[in-house]
Amino acid sequence: MLGHAVVEGMKAITYNSYGNPDVLEYGDQPMPKVGPGMVLVKVKAAAVNPVDWKIMAGGLDAVMDLQFPAIPGWDVAGVVESVGIDSRQFKPGDEVISYARKDYVHGGSFAEYIALPERLLARKPASLGWNESAGLPLAGLTAYQVLNRLGLAAGETVLIHGGAGGVGSIGVQIAVAMGATVIATASEKNHEFLGSVGAEPVAYGDGLAGRVRELRPDGVDVVADFVGGNLEATLAVLAEGGRHASIADSDVEQHGGDWMWVNPVGADLQKLADLVDSRKIRVEVAGVFPLEKAADAFRSNMEGHTRGKIVVAVDQNS
Repeated sequence: MLGHAVVEGMKAITYNSYGNPDVLEYGDQPMPKVGPGMVLVKVKAAAVNPVDWKIMAGGLDAVMDLQFPAIPGWDVAGVVESVGIDSRQFKPGDEVISYARKDYVHGGSFAEYIALPERLLARKPASLGWNESAGLPLAGLTAYQVLNRLGLAAGETVLIHGGAGGVGSIGVQIAVAMGATVIATASEKNHEFLGSVGAEPVAYGDGLAGRVRELRPDGVDVVADFVGGNLEATLAVLAEGGRHASIADSDVEQHGGDWMWVNPVGADLQKLADLVDSRKIRVEVAGVFPLEKAADAFRSNMEGHTRGKIVVAVDQNS
């Protein structure tokens, strides 16, 4: 299915033991196998997420299987190179994106090629470049699934904790596109940005509940916590019958909320991609690194306090 030009190997970032970014190595790896119902993607760009370096440090060893040498990375944008037996949704040349989380950690997106079940893929938004597209899947799908599970509806008011972060900034825009009124927390340096994407910004920290109540004396209908540590403020501002969820604080389950983890559902990602193209959702990119400098991309992401995604540009030639 690769035709006559069979590629024997590829460049990739791997690690052979848990640790910090110093364990990352750039070198040759075998090409992924493309089984039935799978698609081989030539990677254009991949984005770093905190989960990548948390897995690399061993932080999820109790819940996720990992096979060394592991290629990290769950965010990807690229072009279909070939398809496996009975793969019918995509064809070579299609531009695609994916939240590329498989059943175990091994063949990730920080590589020249990645093989994925076609059910994890969506078509790349036409309105975004490669780098922005790579930054959309995990963060955007997280926000999209949280807000949809909470049943956010037009005319409701939602409070988003961490509105300027990678997930929160997309969540704000999705909520606005849904017709909701959005209040979002962030440091004051990001208030202008939040206003530009349609949110009413408030400073986080001590007194947050009071500041939100000043804006909405009767409370808010929905709270989406994308950073954690906000349960007390959430409960203090939630209107009677309101709904709330967190991606970072399991304690919400003890108070009627949902603790959520993003699911790799290509159909959901396609809906998000279509929303991006119709509503002009912006994906901010804070920095771009070449594949061989992926360790520096990880370090940049670990420093935090960036507004936007850290992206690894793999191959953006024609």
